[in-house]
This record gives sequence, C-alpha cells and structure tokens, in this order.
Amino acid sequence: MFNFDDANKKSKEALDVAVKSYSAMTKGFQAIATEAAVYSKKSFEDSVAHLEKLTSAKSLEAAFELQTNYLKASYEGFFTEATKIGEMYADLAKDAYKPYEAPVAKATAAVKTAAAA
Repeated sequence: MFNFDDANKKSKEALDVAVKSYSAMTKGFQAIATEAAVYSKKSFEDSVAHLEKLTSAKSLEAAFELQTNYLKASYEGFFTEATKIGEMYADLAKDAYKPYEAPVAKATAAVKTAAAA
C-alpha cells in the first residue's frame, strides 16, 4: 500500500541531495570563472608589457629573441593554466556527485537484496 509519509520523506531527501549537488556545481563554476578571469587579465597585461619591450628593441635579432621568449613563456603559461582548469573541472564533477553516493549505494544494496530474494 502506498504510504504518503514515506513518499514525502523520499522526495525531501531527493530534493536535499539535488540542492547539495547544485550548490557544489555553482561553487565550482564560480571558482573556474574566477580563475579564467585572473588568467585572462594576467595574459593581457603580459601581452602589453611584451609589446612595449618589443617596440623598444634596438635590433631585429633582439626583437626576434624577445618574441621567441614571449611565445615560449606564453605557451607554458597556457598549458599550466589549462591543466589547472582541467583539474578544477574534475574536482567539480566529483563534488557534484558526492551527495548522490549514499543514495545510489543504498538503492544498489536494495536492488541486490531484492534480486537475491
């Protein structure tokens, strides 16, 4: 027989889990957006500083060396930042799934018990 109290309890638990997951996702996306904004600002400032150095170069060889060093540093910085943001996305996925671990484990156990019976 259908029990309204049990149904109400289950729906409240499900809503709580969804809210916790959504909260974790929101915090993760905010952290990623902040990190991306900080990197963009730093990258822009580095570009402006490089352009100033490049315009004051005394020779073509000096300009070429400046450009080579800038591109190398820029590439390494981008790769580091991309790795960091990738890790942040992985952590976001883990944090968003955490609230579902206990209910999924409970449901799995219930299915296994029912299947064994």
